[in-house]
Amino acid sequence: MRAPQLSLVVPAFNEVATIQRTLRAIGEYLAPRGITYELIVAADGTDGTREAATALAGALPVTVMGAPERRGKGRGVREGVLAATGAIVGFLDADYKVTIDEIEKVLPWFDQGFDVVIGSRKAAGAALHARRPWYRTAGSAGFALLMRPLVGLYGIGDTQCGFKFFRRAVARDLFARQRIDGYMFDVEVLSLAVRAGYTVKEIGVSWQDDGDTRLKLVSGNWKNLKDLFRIRFGRAKAA
Repeated sequence: MRAPQLSLVVPAFNEVATIQRTLRAIGEYLAPRGITYELIVAADGTDGTREAATALAGALPVTVMGAPERRGKGRGVREGVLAATGAIVGFLDADYKVTIDEIEKVLPWFDQGFDVVIGSRKAAGAALHARRPWYRTAGSAGFALLMRPLVGLYGIGDTQCGFKFFRRAVARDLFARQRIDGYMFDVEVLSLAVRAGYTVKEIGVSWQDDGDTRLKLVSGNWKNLKDLFRIRFGRAKAA
């Protein structure tokens, strides 16, 4: 079979309430536009997310992977990307904070020669449709102040938006070397891309905050800090 134009990895942890709606919305948008695609759901957890996604396999080009235990978003995205066959490979979150129609802003930049195109809540044209609690906003600002000098990603305004796309060869190169299993995998991948000399384009996207976060305030941020040091000093590894 001919490889699809687009591979979309959808990482999910206990997202049974949203996964079918998200997958259907993606298909309903791409199919009428003649974009060939595949969906790879990387779902950890025991709430039935994998089963719900598998139930759509007859109607949508869906492949499902994952495990009962929580292995980390970074690991799920990595395994999904390395299984992808599309010319452009990317990921978006199961809770659909960034909707698939934003892909129209992404694809033209590949035609202009960019290797990596990432969604941003801070670049020109971004639109935020809900306010986050003050402590999450403050936490993000503090994270950026620490991350940038530590890792060196000064030219990227938003490393954590879950809407990123890569040329297939670039995706395979980066994710074959990516090792962080947790949330800092975005930083690791972008750091690898910059160091490898790949061209990165950051574009503003429309983003809806649903108020749900899976990050534990203390233990989660402590793990993120340790992962940043692993990225900085070349000791990134699965935890």
